[in-house]
Order: sequence, then C-alpha cells, then structure tokens
Amino acid sequence: MTADLLRREEALARVLSHVAVLGAEDVPTGSAVGRVLAADALAAVDLPPFVSSAMDGFAVRAEDTPGTLVIVERIAAGLPSSRGLSRGEAMGIATGGVVPEGADAVVPIEYVVEHDNKVETSEPVVRGANVRPRGGDVRAGVAVVPRGTRIAAAQVGALAAAGIAGVACTRRPRVAVLSTGTELRRPGETLGPGQVYEANAVMLAAAVAAANAVVEQLPAVADNENAHRAALERALSADVVVTSGGVSVGPHDLVRRVAGELGVEEVFWGVSVKPGKPVSFGVRGRTLVFGLPGNPVSSLVGCELFVRPALLALQGAAEPGPVYEPGRLAVAVRRNPRRDELLRARRTIRDSGVFLEPITGQESHMIARTAGTDALVLAPSGTGELPAGAAVRYLPLA
Repeated sequence: MTADLLRREEALARVLSHVAVLGAEDVPTGSAVGRVLAADALAAVDLPPFVSSAMDGFAVRAEDTPGTLVIVERIAAGLPSSRGLSRGEAMGIATGGVVPEGADAVVPIEYVVEHDNKVETSEPVVRGANVRPRGGDVRAGVAVVPRGTRIAAAQVGALAAAGIAGVACTRRPRVAVLSTGTELRRPGETLGPGQVYEANAVMLAAAVAAANAVVEQLPAVADNENAHRAALERALSADVVVTSGGVSVGPHDLVRRVAGELGVEEVFWGVSVKPGKPVSFGVRGRTLVFGLPGNPVSSLVGCELFVRPALLALQGAAEPGPVYEPGRLAVAVRRNPRRDELLRARRTIRDSGVFLEPITGQESHMIARTAGTDALVLAPSGTGELPAGAAVRYLPLA
C-alpha cells in the first residue's frame, strides 16, 4: 500500500474533480447564515439611500461658517426636514438623518455653542464634512455579496441593509454517516468484553453539520456483509456517504468491497498522511463516498482534509479549503520521513503571533486528548526536525 499512497494535495484534487455543484433554492436573508450564495446578491437600493449625516450635530452651509446661524428645524432619523436650508440657517440633525437640500456639511454638536435657538461655529467647516453621500457604500444593482460566498452575520447585515429580502443559495448537501464494527455500543449502554462506545458517527455528524450539511446518522452496523450491504444501499441515496471503520485490509474490513458490489467506483485508497492513511474515496453517479478509518483521530483528520472541502465545494463555495492559517511551533517537532503529519496542538496568542504546542500522545485512538486541542499542525514529511519557532501552517479545530 505504501508505494501507492497519494500525496495529500493530489487526493484532495481528485475528490474535488468529482464534485458537481448542487442546485439552488431561495432562502430568506435572515435564514441564510452558513449557506453559500448561488448567484450574486444585487443591492435593491443605493446604500445609504439618501444623503445622510454621519454625526449628531447641525446641518449647515459650509460657506456660512464660521459664524452664528439660526436653528430653523431639528431632523431626527427617519423624519426628514420639511424644507431646504437657506443662507444663515442651521438645522439640528441626528446621525443617519437626511441632510436637507441646501446643506453641504454637518458640524458635530460638541464643536458648537448653542444658545437662544442659535448655533455658533468658531471654525470654518469643510464642504462635505460628516456627510454620507447617497450610494457611498454600494449602488443599486451592484453586487453586495458575490456568488460563492459563505454567508455569516456580516453578510446578512449587508444584504438586509441593501433591501435584499431573500437570496439564491445552493442546496445543502444530504450526508449519510455510518459507523461499522461489531465492537461498537451506544454511549450509556453497558460495555461487554472487547466493546467500546461508538464516537465516530456523532463526531462526524457534528463536523459535517458545521459545513452546513443535512445529516442522517445511520445506526452502527456489525461486521456482517448483509448488514453492511443494507446500510450502504440506504446511505447511497444521499449526496455524500461518510463511513468510519472497515476500510483497511483485515478480514472484517468490508466497507470497500461491499461498496464496490453496490456500484461504487473507487477513485483512490490510501493517502500519505498521518493519521488517516487508509482513507478511501469513490463515487456512484453523483454520490461521493468517503471511507474513513475507524480510529477516531484518523477519522476526524480525514473529515477535515477531504470531506469538509467536498461539502463546501458541492455548495459552490469559492474557497472550499481546507484553509490553513500561519503560526509558529512553540516546541521542536521531529518530522516523519514518509508522510505528512497533522499534529493536534494548542494555540497560544502572543504579541509576535500564533504559537502552537503539539500535545503529548499523538496516537490515532486518543480522541479524549483531542478535546483539549484547537488546531491541527501540518508537519510536512522530511528528515530531521522542525525547530521551535519554525513557521508552520495549521487548521483550526475551534
């Protein structure tokens, strides 16, 4: 198997080459968080939709300053003035209020002296000061958020402000998650000899849900061909199938063979990465099928490296990832001569940047230790070691 291992980058490229973006559906703007835009969202109005004040103060004509001006009206946000501004006049105005015709500047309230319904300015005011031009943020008909953007709170705010009530988003992918293994029992049940609690399916379901998938978590199946066949046939109706366990070369590793009998064409098996070497990927029609290892950390790493990017690509994300961030090692790390390693680590923020300290106990079964980490540090294959302070890339886990 070692000679046939794919490089991590090549494996991801093969996965993404089999992705066909899903169809679009209309989604209310307020419900679109986490969704990916299927088309540019165009502003319905100029933003701001009128010339407005950037400060609480007084709307004036710049050529009338400095001097004493008569206050003829007071403008609240949402309540424009009843007339324009004439020479020698000022109007009180709130932030966001409509600047009246004739005014070309706003003097902040703290820079004036108000008395007897008059306002006195002691310094000349520059034309355009504290005035927000109509359409200064975006013009009607211009893209507020481009296609392929994954929507977060900032995008929702921008869409709503631009008068966009709903957006076209790519359909959320349907993902079936299946764990295999006779030894698996649900948390809370009494363990018998040789049995362990099933953690992979719930972990993977949480991970793919974070990528905005609609998840169906199937009951774990024993190492039995008929049970595998029934569960996989059901799972293959989804857009994506994610299994854990049963993808290696042991006598009870049935997933790849049974999937093949059900028409899954295997694209690759085995990636030059640690943990997670025996990951498999195949397709049946447009359904993507990922076989992740049974060791929980290997399963998590495989999901982050391959499944999550595939899910975001299915949704048309402009940058499906994985998106690595820069940091520095807090301690030295010995490199693996044959495989890239993803090391679980803790992040520390210092004045000079992000520092990452890999935890002790990097074995692929040690999922409990992963709970105390928030990063996967990429240590490229090679000889020797990466010294403390070396620049590295990492994937955030939280």
